[in-house]
Amino acid sequence: MNAATGKPGPASPPEAPSAKKGAFMRRIFPFLLTTNVLIGVYVFVMTYKRDQERKDAETAAATAAAVALSSPASTTAKTAEPTPPKRVLPPISEDEQRQVYKWVLEEKRKIKPRNAAEKNRINEEKALLKEFIRADSLPRL
Repeated sequence: MNAATGKPGPASPPEAPSAKKGAFMRRIFPFLLTTNVLIGVYVFVMTYKRDQERKDAETAAATAAAVALSSPASTTAKTAEPTPPKRVLPPISEDEQRQVYKWVLEEKRKIKPRNAAEKNRINEEKALLKEFIRADSLPRL
């Protein structure tokens, strides 16, 4: 301030816009450059990995086809091997069968039918189960 006039003195000159822009670019440019390089490396690695998996799959398919063509005798030898016998379980007693039928009947009672046709089907199945439970002899499972 001027003491005699009471008016403020000339203010310091404002910074040039180019100086502010230069400081901003000096800080942000390395960040943008690094980010761009990292994204490029990521994309390159992912495409390279995908191409390698595709090549490996093609190689495995070609190898399997070559093995299948070169050794047809080995496949016939595998089919000529005896198969293990089927495991035969002892028959279920009639009491156990009745218990199973009762359990199935209870589960059928818990079902909530969605429409009339499903309700009729469930009722028919329940009637058949009731006949099996009341019968003197049961059909073998």
